[in-house]
Amino acid sequence: MRKLIAVLVCLLAVTVAAQERPQEKPAQDNAPALTIYNQNFFVARERLPLTLHAGVNHIQYAGMTSLLEPDSVILRDPAGRALQILEQNYRNDPISQELLLSMYEGKTIDFLVQRGERQETVRGTIIRSGYIPSASYNGGYPQPGMGQPIIEVDGVLRFGLPGQPLFPALGSDTILKPTLSWLLETNQPGTFDGEISYVSGGMSWQADYNLVLADSSERGSNLVDLVGWITMRNQSGKTYENARIKLLAGDVSKIQAPTPASRIYNMAAKAAADEAMAPVVREKSFDEFHLYTLQRPTTLRDQQTKQVEFVRATGFRSQRLYIYDGANLANYAYYSPEQARQDVSYGTASNPKVWVMQEFKNSEANHLGIALPKGRLRFYRRDTDGHLEFVGENTIDHTPKDETVRVYTGNAFDVVGERRRTNIRVDSAQRWIEESFEIKVRNHKKEAVNVRVVEHLYRWTNWKLIEQSHQYRKTDAQTVEFPVTVAPNGEQVITYLVHYSW
Repeated sequence: MRKLIAVLVCLLAVTVAAQERPQEKPAQDNAPALTIYNQNFFVARERLPLTLHAGVNHIQYAGMTSLLEPDSVILRDPAGRALQILEQNYRNDPISQELLLSMYEGKTIDFLVQRGERQETVRGTIIRSGYIPSASYNGGYPQPGMGQPIIEVDGVLRFGLPGQPLFPALGSDTILKPTLSWLLETNQPGTFDGEISYVSGGMSWQADYNLVLADSSERGSNLVDLVGWITMRNQSGKTYENARIKLLAGDVSKIQAPTPASRIYNMAAKAAADEAMAPVVREKSFDEFHLYTLQRPTTLRDQQTKQVEFVRATGFRSQRLYIYDGANLANYAYYSPEQARQDVSYGTASNPKVWVMQEFKNSEANHLGIALPKGRLRFYRRDTDGHLEFVGENTIDHTPKDETVRVYTGNAFDVVGERRRTNIRVDSAQRWIEESFEIKVRNHKKEAVNVRVVEHLYRWTNWKLIEQSHQYRKTDAQTVEFPVTVAPNGEQVITYLVHYSW
């Protein structure tokens, strides 16, 4: 874990150095710098004004995140002043009514009670406060009854507070925000800006893409306009003012400790731009990942969701695909290859649905060619009245440039399929099976459609098509694809005979 944290802090130092290159915008030295990962954590670097005297100093930094990884903290002087940290403490128990009640357990205080239009006070002794430290949580949930205070009023015990508690004073050891404190020793006194770097949970980002489809002159092809948004969510418990933000896309190895705070966080988590203008977000390759740098500082408040545009493309070409995969194999997922051979009914269940998919090349030639971080693609199509209508969505993984994107957007209404087995012959002594199938694809549209009929040769690894009505292509060891064109209001019938041997 310590080695991982060291790597992440080094990453922070490298990204900050990269940000300060001459070709990029000059850094604001006192502004916080954030590198946010799409795995619910981030690396932060902040300036901390320090005034030290020779010897041992007690330093406090209030306003840390509530999901800090304390062992990731690095405090240093950028100028190289020697600082020896004798002790570091992190407290994440800001004062609350429940916590203050716990400090007055066994004591008598006043409670403000509203009786109609007048207020009065009653005296009550706090028998139990009901305060639950996070360490007492079992799997993220308090034990039954733990959160109920017990107050004695006039010699009678009652569950719950009789009114608004009025505390004489704060406890002597209370904090208002999550706080880091250090005992620092130095033989070089003075006033300077220290630098604190750390890893914390509670911050994430994702990409969302809106694509507007328009039919082109080429059959089955669409011209597409795309706008990509970055959505950042801050649930760390801390606000970052005018922060320089970078977003890292990629699968970074990160050990996620199941702390009570992280369990609670995980439950809670359950303007057109001209091409000549400077981009809002700049992308570059970094190590085995991709960095997206916001080109202007921004404030990211606690519990805030912020969106910025990071990519815009116009007029790239996408192909609409119709895929008929008629064998319904979901009901047979538990079968072993041996069972698949012996069960003559295996693979006979079918479905009539024809999938609709969109496929495009993420290349510069296709007016794209940027590393696309994983996220959700929403597809829209403009109706004849000019309104945009939603026509499907799906997600993509991290996609480098020059790769092909193919996503499922729904099922066709006017194109249907039908699949049935017409014959089967089994010779167990000679160790072979022959099966024949008939697949029908019907098109009820007013224009022709191209359909790819997918067949899985699931019975055994050794197979051969000895008869087929259409040409096919082999897509993997046990899958073939028959591309067919179905005329308007027409039908295509594909037949084949497959021979298995073992």
